[in-house]
Amino acid sequence: MRIGANYLGNGECEFTVWSPLLDSVAVQVLTPEPQVIPLKPQAEGYWQTKVNDVYPGTLYKYVVNEQDAFADPASQYQPEGVHGPSQIIDQQFEWTDEAWTGVPLESMILYELHVGTFTPEGTFTAIIPRLQDLKELGINAIEIMPIAQFPGDTHIEPSLAYRNWGYDGVYSYAVQNSYGSPADLKQLVNACHQHGISVVLDVVYNHFGPEGNYMGQFAPYFTKTYKTPWGNAMNFDDALSQGVRNYFIENALYWLREFHIDALRLDAIQAIYDLGAKHFLWELAEAVHNFSQGQQGQKWKRHLIAESDLNNPQIIRPAELGGYGLDAQWSDDFHHSLHALLTGDRLGYYQDFGQCANLAKAYEDTFVYDWKYAPHRKRYHGISCRDRPLSQFVVCIQNHDQIGNQMKGERLTERLSFEGLKLAAGAVLLSPNLPLLFMGEEYGETAPFIYFVSHSDPDLIQAVRAGRKQEFEAFHYADDPPDPESAETFLRSKLNWELRNQGQHKILLDWYRQLINLRQTHPVLLNKDRNFIQASSDEDKQLVFVRRWNESSELIFVLNFNSSPVTTALPIQRNAQKQLDSADKSWSGPGSEAPEHLTTGQEIKLQPTSVVLYEVK
Repeated sequence: MRIGANYLGNGECEFTVWSPLLDSVAVQVLTPEPQVIPLKPQAEGYWQTKVNDVYPGTLYKYVVNEQDAFADPASQYQPEGVHGPSQIIDQQFEWTDEAWTGVPLESMILYELHVGTFTPEGTFTAIIPRLQDLKELGINAIEIMPIAQFPGDTHIEPSLAYRNWGYDGVYSYAVQNSYGSPADLKQLVNACHQHGISVVLDVVYNHFGPEGNYMGQFAPYFTKTYKTPWGNAMNFDDALSQGVRNYFIENALYWLREFHIDALRLDAIQAIYDLGAKHFLWELAEAVHNFSQGQQGQKWKRHLIAESDLNNPQIIRPAELGGYGLDAQWSDDFHHSLHALLTGDRLGYYQDFGQCANLAKAYEDTFVYDWKYAPHRKRYHGISCRDRPLSQFVVCIQNHDQIGNQMKGERLTERLSFEGLKLAAGAVLLSPNLPLLFMGEEYGETAPFIYFVSHSDPDLIQAVRAGRKQEFEAFHYADDPPDPESAETFLRSKLNWELRNQGQHKILLDWYRQLINLRQTHPVLLNKDRNFIQASSDEDKQLVFVRRWNESSELIFVLNFNSSPVTTALPIQRNAQKQLDSADKSWSGPGSEAPEHLTTGQEIKLQPTSVVLYEVK
């Protein structure tokens, strides 16, 4: 069932809302002339009517049980924010991406960005002039943090009124009004496709934000059977859950159909609780895959990528193997293994990591915890995923959460040396998994990415501040975290694009470009077969060795996490030629001491905190 205000053209609009427990629903058309039109009950709790003489731009609300009026749960635009009326949208758009066939999932170089802080303007259309820079870097997929309408303080300057990471959205179909209109988002997607860049949209199907959340006025969207970190769970398996499932499945199809989105990143799917025989994610994957196959004139596959901390490959196994059939999932174990080695962090979940053997296992087996005891969790965790391709897993060294989880939102630029930044980049981009960069990472952005919000409820503001402070109590910091409600916190998180052309920032950008180009062109790095990678470690010397090969050639790279020079021999059977060394002076390093040509058994000297890549001849 397609829900919301579906504009049919010629002044006709079909209104559909799911409200199985209400006695009456009417649409209150607010402009140009106020009128109230009853909706007629349909099967399975839906209400529907067609109204004439209403046009795009018309504002409306739904009157429930002849009492209060609320915005449409499936509103396509909220021009006055989460507490205001909904607006009828004409989804017609002049697309020019008819020849677009998408980027294969296994080839994606993902680039996560937050619309509000990516540019000074903080809008969809302001991203477009930056696409050429991303393309030249080698990026072929941008991942946009959530854009569903979230709250803001509308009494201040518009560019500062709405400050949120996006995970507090309450209207899943409504494009965030401070970022632009639905047409502006389409313009961005269209431009991305013209540049050969896929668009991944981050969507939140595990909870709604706390402010402006009127969903419970319409239907049983929530269940008290389960709890999430954000309150009551969404009702995916309790009584009357079919309308909730339809709401989100239709939402996924809405983004794919109307906006030509290439893939959806599903936030924290471990908080999507469903004990029914057919899990919601399975049903969602079926719907998306059927849509991909059934679209005439749009011959590209759409993808679903899950964020999950379950270490459970069932999410991405095909349905015929008992899985849900999603296309890929994030793998935190790689990030945690690498981060712990680079920074020395051992508090919180990092206590489960910190050994070179962890990173070696992450390269070879993907999940470090594959039904092993995890000290931080105080239980056994995960299961082996070796039956799944390496290209079904997304890895990174920085993302919005891992930076925001630092109390002051510090990027690795603030925590690592320049040599450490190059080592981190090499570790991610030479991996066989799908690499994800966080905006600005490629040139060593110095601005933090701090958790920021804007609410109108003083009690909620205080609760967010207290929660943020409590989150870091276990880390025993001397200071309090930055105020998430402050506009200054938001402004400090905006990118400084001019840095990318300066000094070491430019060198780091070139280093990323070189690594991405190598990844996209070298036959060995193009081979993602799990049977063609082998990793080992030397704990005493703080080294990780990774061999990758195909039928005709072999690469080996060694990651040195030691703060001192280290001498070692590479595990190779034939002579080798050096391809890349982060310690080279051309990369602003201290100067490489690793030989250009290497014979079997020959020892090499590695500079501190470096990565060296050899091709075995």
